[in-house]
Amino acid sequence: MEPVIQVEDLWKIYPDGTEAVRGISFAVGQGEFFGFLGPNGAGKSTTIKILITLLNATRGKVRIFGLNVNQEPTQVRKLIGYAAQEVGVDDELTGYENLMLQGQLYHLEGKLLRHRINELLDLMDLTGDAHRPAGSYSGGMRKRLDLATGLMHKPQVLFLDEPTTGLDPQNRAAIWTHLERINKEEKLTILLTTHYLEEADHLCDRLAIIDHGHIVVSGAPAALKAELGGDVVKLAFGFEDSSACKQCGRAASILSGQDFVDSVSENNGRLLIATRKGGRALPSIVRVLDEAGIYVQEMALTSPTLDDVFLKHTGESIRDEAPVQNWRNAIGPGGRGRKS
Repeated sequence: MEPVIQVEDLWKIYPDGTEAVRGISFAVGQGEFFGFLGPNGAGKSTTIKILITLLNATRGKVRIFGLNVNQEPTQVRKLIGYAAQEVGVDDELTGYENLMLQGQLYHLEGKLLRHRINELLDLMDLTGDAHRPAGSYSGGMRKRLDLATGLMHKPQVLFLDEPTTGLDPQNRAAIWTHLERINKEEKLTILLTTHYLEEADHLCDRLAIIDHGHIVVSGAPAALKAELGGDVVKLAFGFEDSSACKQCGRAASILSGQDFVDSVSENNGRLLIATRKGGRALPSIVRVLDEAGIYVQEMALTSPTLDDVFLKHTGESIRDEAPVQNWRNAIGPGGRGRKS
């Protein structure tokens, strides 16, 4: 079966010479929840704007249900829905009126339109608030209403660009629930861009990690994490200065040759060590570094995360930079990445 979305060697070069997207290729199947994960400036939003026909590609092929997005944009737009990072509802209209307006833009009318509005209000748990002005809604409610407008015409593919940015954890989790529901119950193909590691991990069947316009690795989240091995040991050597980086480099060189270490990644005075038996490897790591006279400021043993996958393939962390004394908290589960 032909993929719903097919992208081949996609490039986007802006007039000032900026290469926002640099030769990426990927495919998304029917009913799949696919994610683009990456930091600010990675090329996520540029890619999605090309897919939804808001930008033209510099070169490469992009097809949705076999339609060329550059040559057949009108036909493509009939098949897709889109929700941007910024909510696009009219705050002076009620939730019902917002959906009514959106439906009329798609030439829906009468009983069919009213049925679809009620269907979407129920889907997004907004029925009880349907006749309140959207400006009185909470952030999570406004986002759910915005998602509903993107679903009005029953698209076959839904594109979401950073859909939960700015929401608190409770509202973010609520949005996840609604997205999972429409993906599973309506068999809707969804492409999501996000910088939230836990969001990509929780929602996506497969994802592509993108950085500096390149896809650095792709696959199912569990498979990507499994490539690192059973456990991850994280070491910090002090503040991110030349001394810490020097110590880190020495430690990486020494540990890379040890039989209890599978791989070592280095980033600004920090090390990520993949090992299959972390509990046993930890004392050995301490012993080897102590014998070499290398002082470790912080050490943590964790299971692999998508941030660790990103670090392995790019040499950088996807998360906001944090002072090394708070690094243990910065890398823990549920942390937030940089805004895109």
